[in-house]
Amino acid sequence: MTFLIAALTLGGMQVTKRMTLPIIPEPVSIRYEDGHFTLGPKTTISAPSELASLAEMLKEDIGPAFGFDLPIVNHGDSDSIHLTLDKKLARLGVEGYTLRVHAHRIEISAPETAGVFYGIQTLRQLLPTESFRKDKTENVAWTVPCARIEDYPRFGWRGMHIDASRHFMPKEFILKYIDLIALHKMNVLHFHLTDDQGWRIEIKKYPKLTSVGGWRKESMAGHYGEHRFDGVPHGGFYTQEDIKEIVRYAHDRFVKVVPEIEMPGHAQAAIAAYPELGNTGKPLDVFTEWGVDENVFNVDDSTIHFLQDVLTEVVGLFPSEFIHVGGDECPKTQWKASPEAQARIKALGLKDENELQSWFIHQMDTFLASKGRRLVGWDEILEGGLAPGATVMSWQGEEGGVAAAKAGHDVVMTPAQYTYFDHYQTQDHKAEGLTIGGYLPLRRVYGYEPVPKELNAEEAKHVLGAQGQLWTEYIPNPKRLEFMGFPRTCALSEVLWTPKKERDYDQFLSRLSVHLERLTALDVNYCPLGLPK
Repeated sequence: MTFLIAALTLGGMQVTKRMTLPIIPEPVSIRYEDGHFTLGPKTTISAPSELASLAEMLKEDIGPAFGFDLPIVNHGDSDSIHLTLDKKLARLGVEGYTLRVHAHRIEISAPETAGVFYGIQTLRQLLPTESFRKDKTENVAWTVPCARIEDYPRFGWRGMHIDASRHFMPKEFILKYIDLIALHKMNVLHFHLTDDQGWRIEIKKYPKLTSVGGWRKESMAGHYGEHRFDGVPHGGFYTQEDIKEIVRYAHDRFVKVVPEIEMPGHAQAAIAAYPELGNTGKPLDVFTEWGVDENVFNVDDSTIHFLQDVLTEVVGLFPSEFIHVGGDECPKTQWKASPEAQARIKALGLKDENELQSWFIHQMDTFLASKGRRLVGWDEILEGGLAPGATVMSWQGEEGGVAAAKAGHDVVMTPAQYTYFDHYQTQDHKAEGLTIGGYLPLRRVYGYEPVPKELNAEEAKHVLGAQGQLWTEYIPNPKRLEFMGFPRTCALSEVLWTPKKERDYDQFLSRLSVHLERLTALDVNYCPLGLPK
């Protein structure tokens, strides 16, 4: 929000009249006041025992660059960063908070612990940009402008997606990525773990899923139809201990990890490991091409039970309410040619293969519900009829999301034209490098409205939020993923947190220019704003 204020300095940025502090996403309400708080040798962090871990996290976040110690105490008066829980602030919701910067004290208060965490992320952005460095700076005092901030998110699902199947991303980078999305007050990591090109999660009952399905002999080097390959083997997977560490790390930063186990399509890596899961019985290699593959799971009872065994282990690792089963891009060619699939259609009294897919997803929906979980899938799960408890991710435009919301189902908006960050973000394709195609500039991401105009107020309540997608066919390593993800993730974070009426693209760019200095300090390989959009 914009108010008339006296000039002050924040890091290297002169904040003058009719400008806002460079906070991303922008808070709901800011009231500026005269003066500033100085962090120096006498500053402490004050927190009750239930917030001790957040106090320690704040110290660890800014400690490496801070020239002085930041003792954590139970009670602090002057020169203190004071963290408190206050149930009287319940009107702000479970993720809301207030941040008050006085000349001799900083107060972060919230009704729930999550709100205190988000207040800390805002405080970090009020500090000089060098506070984000991981190496020690000079022993100099840092100043924070006096202000009153009241803040809470617009949407409950504020997500980012990583496809670790096409290209494996090391555990250490996943932890860094969680830090980055949490800094932007995003609270869901959609973790795409299986596909035709690789199975990335250890399943103890079926070890060949990773020993065989976790590795491919080479990868496609060009676009579809070029038939060029790099000749380089690729693979990797997360052990169950890795997954537990990732989930714990995310939980401490109020990020829910939603796993995706693809079915019934995008299944060739699993079928390569266990050929009896397929429709032909023929041995297969893990898929080396990109695109849609015709090898899909069969519909035998044994395969349904196999996948439910997998989901049992997945549920045991991920406490998320939602478990993603994919459900997208499932060719029906093999089912049409399969006597077993055709017999299943006849025995169930189904109309066609689309209804067979719906039956397949329904089996998983019922199974997950028995475990106290909710199924979520891409919008193809609408074809043939939607399972009763299913939540839809609408990626093929907004139509699937509209249809699901009107039918009373929850929706996460993921339309490719606004949220697929694997698409080009500039017009300089040579400078940007090879991508899957498409064009999604920063301005279009920022201008996205997740609630379709076709929905009335009651139907709109089913829109949980939205998320950005990073499919990795042409993203072979973490640095490339950072380049494709930022600063578009910054823009999407504001779409999902900040009230719609407060969003202003030019003002966002002004704040982003400072925010990119923070990303530089955090060693993020973002796309420069200077490339032609």
